[in-house]
Amino acid sequence: MIDRIVEIANPVRLSVRDAQLVIERPKEEQLTLPFTTPVNEIAVLLLSHPQVTLSQAVLSRIAEAGGSVITIDGNFLPVSMLLPVQSHFIQTERFANQMELSLPSRKRLWQQIVRAKIKAQGELLRELHGSDHGLIAMAARVRSGDQGNLEAQAARKYWGLVFGSKSFRRESGNPDQNRHLDYGYTVLRAAVARALCAAGLHPSIGLRHKNRYDAFCLAADVMEPFRPLVDRRVYQWIANEDAEGPFDSKAKNWMIGATTSRYLIDREERSLFDILLRTANSIAKCVTGESRDPEIPRLLQACAVDVTTRREVRRVEADEVRAIAAS
Repeated sequence: MIDRIVEIANPVRLSVRDAQLVIERPKEEQLTLPFTTPVNEIAVLLLSHPQVTLSQAVLSRIAEAGGSVITIDGNFLPVSMLLPVQSHFIQTERFANQMELSLPSRKRLWQQIVRAKIKAQGELLRELHGSDHGLIAMAARVRSGDQGNLEAQAARKYWGLVFGSKSFRRESGNPDQNRHLDYGYTVLRAAVARALCAAGLHPSIGLRHKNRYDAFCLAADVMEPFRPLVDRRVYQWIANEDAEGPFDSKAKNWMIGATTSRYLIDREERSLFDILLRTANSIAKCVTGESRDPEIPRLLQACAVDVTTRREVRRVEADEVRAIAAS
């Protein structure tokens, strides 16, 4: 199966024809044939332009195939997300398990997630700068529910080190590498939400995140240990490009690569979508009482031949529509 992330960044009309997503420019601008891609190969459809017209069939067919649809605002942050609701055969039972999960179990799961996140941050610092600056040892001290708020303590140290600038602050919307982080996290969050739905979990029922206005609290929880994959990608980008330069299709393609790359896990080459589904299924087992600890991988290493060197990039005029394939 191919998992494509397709971004719509210009005015187009979307429709479905013969199991293909059809992307057409306005009639007065049609200089090429419509772009098409199989619906069942779309993992995430990103709508980042306000003048996109689409039919209900587009939303239904993508959801039926297990994909998600996200609308993005001007700051590259998600505004809404459409996810499949019939991805697992015992979904209703697992929703009930989530709602009934005891507080100690929630705290234990959150402890494991924070430990994995801080450890991954430390491993990335060691990879990029030769030292984890004590984060890996800090990860081992995280208690149930992260009572000591070590996640925040680690973040203060981490963000001052990862990009080699003590003045850097993680603030969404800032016209620097924060734009790249926002965009990369948006794509990652969609991939995590998709995996959770496939595992029969409801992405709104979180462990720690409980914002009443956030419909994807569990996705926000589970993506935490995978954020350093995006951070690594941003670091690599700003090593050669101006962080405050244009956030164009080239930059977006590079950031999407954090999610479409293939990674090594247990000596096997796997897509991030596969790895996320594996983690989601392990969390589902914790929710149902079949297991105590989730399977969260260490900081993933990209395969020697990165997917960006073999991705399929199709365009409808000048990078306006991108479909990046991870085969």
